Amino acid sequence: MLGLYKGIGSPMMGLTFINAIVFGVQGNAMRKLGRDTPLNQFLAGASAGAIQCVICCPMELAKTRMQLQGTGEKKSKRKLYKNSLDCLVRIYKKEGIRGINRGMVTTLLRETPGFGVYFLTYDTVTRSLGCEPEDPYIIPKLLFAGGMSGIASWFSTYPVDVIKSRLQADGVGGVNQYNGIVDCVRQSLKKEGWRVFTRGLTSTLLRAFPVNATTFATVTLFLMYMRREEECSIQDSEPQAVALQPLQPQAQPSSM
Repeated sequence: MLGLYKGIGSPMMGLTFINAIVFGVQGNAMRKLGRDTPLNQFLAGASAGAIQCVICCPMELAKTRMQLQGTGEKKSKRKLYKNSLDCLVRIYKKEGIRGINRGMVTTLLRETPGFGVYFLTYDTVTRSLGCEPEDPYIIPKLLFAGGMSGIASWFSTYPVDVIKSRLQADGVGGVNQYNGIVDCVRQSLKKEGWRVFTRGLTSTLLRAFPVNATTFATVTLFLMYMRREEECSIQDSEPQAVALQPLQPQAQPSSM
């Protein structure tokens, strides 16, 4: 049973920081860009995706190595890594900073456009559904918009994720199979055909919808609450009433 949760420590350690970086950078980027347009939503999301790779890449490397640990070995054999942190420390000692950033290029190629699509889709869907603070159905609408954003993001970058995972897993057991991104793509196509780039997509999408639905809805509702509190405090200090702006999930955003 515990085997189903192998490698869970790494994402649990990193996801809090990743979401904080993503929403923080996206919100600040939108403020810098000024106008709330679809293009700016994509650019702000893309910049957030690129920056969070600093944490995402080592985190996913540790997760991959932990999940592969013991594969094809007898139960009695001693485990190489105690946990995700120990995994990263050992990789760093053996391969240096380059080792813990293995797969960084493919991670950037996945996360940069992926998060651009992520925030663009959320913005488009929330606007289409008319997600206003007073809407009695705002929660299911936000959940749907967030879930669809996750699905659209993974659809747009899943083949890159396949290559990234293979490169990060390469070298386990002391054998290096690929010489780089292009070689990995070439060998994968030659041995398994184009379907290799969609392997595991269904389970990824089944996970993506509830995870991102919850994430976006939580962030948006929290921001709505904080803005309402801020407006109430302004009304207490000034007699004029301040109209409540339609809220979107960003420290200023309008979706994710």
